[in-house]
Amino acid sequence: MAEFMGNLRRTDMCGTLRMKDVGREVTLMGWTQRRRNLGSLIFVDLRDRSGICQIVFDDTTESAVFEKAESVRSEYVLAVRGKVRERSSKTDKIATGDIEVLAEELKILSEADVTPFEITDDVNVNEALRLKYRYLDLRRPALQRNLFVRHAIARAAREYLDGNGFTEVETPMLGKSTPEGARDYLVPSRVKQGSFYALPQSPQLYKQLLMIAGFDRYYQITKCFRDEDLRANRQPEFTQIDIEMSFVEKIEDVTYPIEGLIRKIFKDAIGKDLGEGHFRTMTYKEAMENYGSDKPDTRFGLKIINCSDIFAGSEFKVFSDALAIEVGPIRGSIRAINAKGLAGNFSRKDLDATVEYAKTLGAKGLLWMTWQKGGEIKSSFSKFLTEKDVAAIKERLDFKEGDVLFFSADKDYVVFNVLGGLRLYIADKFGLYDKNEYDILWITEFPMFEWSEEENRYTAVHHPFTAPMEEDLDIVEKEPSKARAKAYDLVINGQESGGGSIRIHSREIQKKMFKVLGFTDEDIERKFGFFVGAFNYGTPPHGGLAFGLDRLTMLLCKDDSIKDVIAFPKVQTAACLMSDAPSGVDEKQLEELGIILKKTEKD
Repeated sequence: MAEFMGNLRRTDMCGTLRMKDVGREVTLMGWTQRRRNLGSLIFVDLRDRSGICQIVFDDTTESAVFEKAESVRSEYVLAVRGKVRERSSKTDKIATGDIEVLAEELKILSEADVTPFEITDDVNVNEALRLKYRYLDLRRPALQRNLFVRHAIARAAREYLDGNGFTEVETPMLGKSTPEGARDYLVPSRVKQGSFYALPQSPQLYKQLLMIAGFDRYYQITKCFRDEDLRANRQPEFTQIDIEMSFVEKIEDVTYPIEGLIRKIFKDAIGKDLGEGHFRTMTYKEAMENYGSDKPDTRFGLKIINCSDIFAGSEFKVFSDALAIEVGPIRGSIRAINAKGLAGNFSRKDLDATVEYAKTLGAKGLLWMTWQKGGEIKSSFSKFLTEKDVAAIKERLDFKEGDVLFFSADKDYVVFNVLGGLRLYIADKFGLYDKNEYDILWITEFPMFEWSEEENRYTAVHHPFTAPMEEDLDIVEKEPSKARAKAYDLVINGQESGGGSIRIHSREIQKKMFKVLGFTDEDIERKFGFFVGAFNYGTPPHGGLAFGLDRLTMLLCKDDSIKDVIAFPKVQTAACLMSDAPSGVDEKQLEELGIILKKTEKD
């Protein structure tokens, strides 16, 4: 579609011209990537979101146009009219490397100051500077490609869900605070001073109410907010592809249709065919015991092996103390991984460094045993090992010449975190998997509850509205730690990309759930009164899930930071370096809200 700009109308995008366009008169508009002045010849690389095209000014160019080209600098915005011709020195570095445009007319639409960094993908400046000038950073082709993939994911999701009977419904941004989980972002009310809205951590309650309201199938691509500590794949505000459906009771009633959505997203956004058949399924118990994580990366082995029984009678205090742990439902164990064939990569210095890394994962220490090729077995705890122990270790862990073992002994959740993190560390360090492949699986049968040592009570692993497995209904109150949930996560390359559950639609089961969590009737009414009241008027069986659009984009783009797939992200302090948010406000605004700021020592 042509665009009017003075006496020039854009006819083409810079990156779209090819040999078939030779001889055509075109008008291009974009930013100056680079200008090279060779005296009687000037080359300008003109860039827009589609790519780069080389513009040529030579001795056939009108003098006034040539003089204007001499004044062009990096990031000037130009409009150029000229003829496409075959390039004499072709290049495969850009898609338009076979052609160039001989300029006949040039209009400088906007001049530019010298930018604080070069607009190239391989720019080597600190992230803070790039985020301060994010509008310049976003001119880089790599970031633009990421946002195009993000757009393609959202478009594919809408097309699939629209075509499968889902209705897009917007839910409120200003709602009621229900402090179960991460901290809410609170918004003060001007008209009801002393009261606050909460920005949604998810549309959970509203989408379940839509099922009670009879909408049957709902979706929404929506912003959510959580006031929590940030990591590489977390942001205070993030986007969800949120989905809910009625008259579903089995996990497969939700997961099977959603597999079609994921297949379409991969196909449309990055051209990846995921093949036929359902995605693999692994239970939470299998994932934790084998991989130390509820989001396992199974592109490589390094499985965790339980060795507790081997050392059951050990006098080694590290082992005996671990096996004696019994705090509520929490137990201790001794487990290990075998880095097969990698003993030669671990000098004593490397082993010590690995022990120190394990401490960053929560370990008090890490034990090792190595069998160098042509050498003897050595261990950091050899004096506590009997010949019988070594024989049992060889058999249990398939321990052979050239292998190195790492042992962790502590509470189960510590051991899982340590060895789960260690297997990722080793796999990354020694390239044990193909980074171009996608490993996709469902994790199911999560625990309903987890014991909080801090609060000395059970808390919901997902949320209080997740249904238990039918076969575990009788133990929800009697043995909460053993109750499993009808919950499921979709894991891609060791990252949770989405998750959800079949919801409770029975008032009696919901009461049991609240009882185990220690909620009083007053708590229930205060936190969820409007929601549980709706259950009195006919609730269909229902379930759903949500995908993190940011994280899904990061995975499909094979990027390491979620900031690279969000147009205007926050940093680790939840601040925007570009706009300087959050910032102070006028005293008048605080007065209108009835807010007085508490003085601190910094003030």
